[in-house]
Amino acid sequence: MRAVVLIGFMGAGKSSVGRALGEQLAWTFEDLDERIERRERRKVAQIFRDSGEAEFRRAEHAALKEMLSELRTGTERIVALGGGAFVEEENVRLIEAGGVSTVFLDAGVEELWQRCRQQALRQEIERPLFSSMEGFRELYEARRPHYLKASIRQETGGKTVAEVAGEVIRSLGLNRSRGKQGEKQ
Repeated sequence: MRAVVLIGFMGAGKSSVGRALGEQLAWTFEDLDERIERRERRKVAQIFRDSGEAEFRRAEHAALKEMLSELRTGTERIVALGGGAFVEEENVRLIEAGGVSTVFLDAGVEELWQRCRQQALRQEIERPLFSSMEGFRELYEARRPHYLKASIRQETGGKTVAEVAGEVIRSLGLNRSRGKQGEKQ
């Protein structure tokens, strides 16, 4: 296993758990949105605002394709996808063709809502999606069936980042003590 892709809705813990997994396994952690921003030389929010969702999805697919091609020769990697990436069929096909395990980090919609609202307050950002719990819930419910196609579903509700990371490692049969190799037990 050379990579693990973390998927899930906003607030599920993809970046936090991904960083913890990277540290525990001595694998590289990458947030796909950050790669997109480097490639496009602008923030995700700017892409959406200036060019629309279709352009963002194009850039997202290109960044995912690039990252997956690097796995053939690069180091082991934990990758956090944006909340809508795994909803796009062409991205799912790319990931499956690469033989990469996917982990759906899941929690109840109310907990996800609270996590997102707290993060937005900490970062002092306004996001239209956080203005309505109903809209947030509708998007979650629309995306969840796609997320359930992942290799593994990992509950994150009420758990610490370290607990979730440990459970993911055990579920995937990865061995922490082997460090950089990330070999199976």
